Amino acid sequence: MADIFLTPHLTRPWLIADLGAPMRVLSFAPYRPGFVTARHIVWRELKNADLPVGLEVDDWIATEMARTDHVDAVGLLTSRNITRFKRAEVTVEGARVAALATVGLGNAERIGARTPRDWAVESYGTINIAVQTDTPLREVAQIEALTIAAEARTAAVMEAGLRFAAGPVTGTGTDCLALAAPAGQGAYAGLHTTLGEAIGRAVYSTVSEGAAEWVRENPLMMRKVFGEK
Repeated sequence: MADIFLTPHLTRPWLIADLGAPMRVLSFAPYRPGFVTARHIVWRELKNADLPVGLEVDDWIATEMARTDHVDAVGLLTSRNITRFKRAEVTVEGARVAALATVGLGNAERIGARTPRDWAVESYGTINIAVQTDTPLREVAQIEALTIAAEARTAAVMEAGLRFAAGPVTGTGTDCLALAAPAGQGAYAGLHTTLGEAIGRAVYSTVSEGAAEWVRENPLMMRKVFGEK
């Protein structure tokens, strides 16, 4: 197995995931979204002071990425403490998958709802996930794989037990996922496939562990946002 496979390097405020080689990455990241080729997926931790009112976020992150020589990477943003990242790796019948996630739930949301907000941006957190597989995929299969990662994220968040009046929390308002895979002829990545199983297990593990840690660390937010005692 490759020595470098979604390997994290932490240099706060940056968390850098090294894929080991340039790969096709699919994401809706704020920097270089869509299908792109990249060797690195990076997180930029930020606070309120980093984004004053009126600042264009797209311009800001582009400048930050260029300033730190990450111009060719895929870039994610979070106010979650990036030292709390979680990584899991799973192999199912030869399908190898790793997931790396930072998990904050301060701006948690219920699907189909928009909960009013009045708390500080520093408390938001959010869920950012990078996934890497060594299974060569067609573009359509990579899209399917990203939906499996999203489903695993949602299952882990729901099982964390946080609720609004409308029902269980299903994610946050600013979640982001990125999935890297070699280009190839793999046509399927659904729940009945070995790859789908591996993606689901890896992502579920990281998000579940990260959510539990966030809940332990944030009793004030638990009372303020969810009414927990």
